[in-house]
Amino acid sequence: MSTKDWLEKDYYKVLGVSKDASAAEIKKAFRRLARENHPDQHAGDKAAEDRFKEVTEAYDVLSDADKRKEYDEARKLFGAGFRFPGGQGGTAGGPSMEDLFRRSGTAGDGGFSDLFGNLFGQGASRRSGGRGPRRGHDIEGETTIDFREAVEGITVSLLTNSESACANCHGTGARPGTTPRVCPTCQGSGMQTSNAGGVFAVSEPCRDCRGRGLIVDDPCPVCQGSGRAVSTTPLQVRIPGGVDDGKRLRIKGKGGPGDNGGSAGDLYVLVHVRPHPVFGRSGENVTITVPVTYPEAALGAEIEVPTLSGGPVRLKLAAGTRNGQVLRVRGRGVAKKNGERGDLLVTIDVTVPHHLTDEARDALRAYEAAAPEGDPRARLFAEAVGT
Repeated sequence: MSTKDWLEKDYYKVLGVSKDASAAEIKKAFRRLARENHPDQHAGDKAAEDRFKEVTEAYDVLSDADKRKEYDEARKLFGAGFRFPGGQGGTAGGPSMEDLFRRSGTAGDGGFSDLFGNLFGQGASRRSGGRGPRRGHDIEGETTIDFREAVEGITVSLLTNSESACANCHGTGARPGTTPRVCPTCQGSGMQTSNAGGVFAVSEPCRDCRGRGLIVDDPCPVCQGSGRAVSTTPLQVRIPGGVDDGKRLRIKGKGGPGDNGGSAGDLYVLVHVRPHPVFGRSGENVTITVPVTYPEAALGAEIEVPTLSGGPVRLKLAAGTRNGQVLRVRGRGVAKKNGERGDLLVTIDVTVPHHLTDEARDALRAYEAAAPEGDPRARLFAEAVGT
């Protein structure tokens, strides 16, 4: 019985029973229809003969509990009346079900017979050629760079460890002079299909060849039959300017080599950035906190500020510069992808002297008397009471 029949034919309708009919009801309906259409009672009647065959086919499925369960699940999954334009015979309107199930597809592109054969576990077609291309493994690496290198960008040297074809057996896994044989269990496909219960089947790597599709009777003494060997490869990796601490960079195609013509995997590099004792980061900007004296902040001054790249810059402080005020120096920040740079953000830190001479103390008292400002905290108390 074909999968096409399960999808196209309504066996319940053939027997004239409901979908929840009991086994006894199904048996009773079959006996009645079988008597009515038996060939012995309708000699030479082709229609009655076909009807008898159809009834028998329906009963064969619905009378078997396991077959009936699979039939019900298939119909539920794909819907009743699963047809394409053109009907069973196939017309100019489209292919018939019979046409679709007969097509096997080209190599590497299975048709409907592959799809439903795998689904129902009813002998899916095997393609020749064994395993197809398989992508190589991804490789993880890490590097630690200085803060300045993270801002500007740098090329670092890495040693990557990856599996490649064994040089002794050239990747076959067999001792030189011998060859592996096709796995008889999976026929070289590397996969096994087992019924998972009901209508579904599950494919998994073959247990005998572990997914390779080949059996090695005399393993290579170097790789012990795996066909792979660990190789160390030096690699130059460009770390772009502006990379953050903890950033995971992907370098495409620099991972482990693929199998059977498959593409190489990728290299992922975890970047650690050492903190700088003076500078910090805020997105594309470099930050720095610069201490200034009270007279410089109050009277105004010109000060020198170090930069991460190049020499220092001179900043002009306006009279009355406040503590925590941020000044911006254009173009002295983090390198951007478009060739431009972020800015240097300078935070002013007005310092308070820890030790005063008698003359300095008298001078401050004279200043306080000459420039009374009142209680700077009065507003806080007023607003606190108001709330």
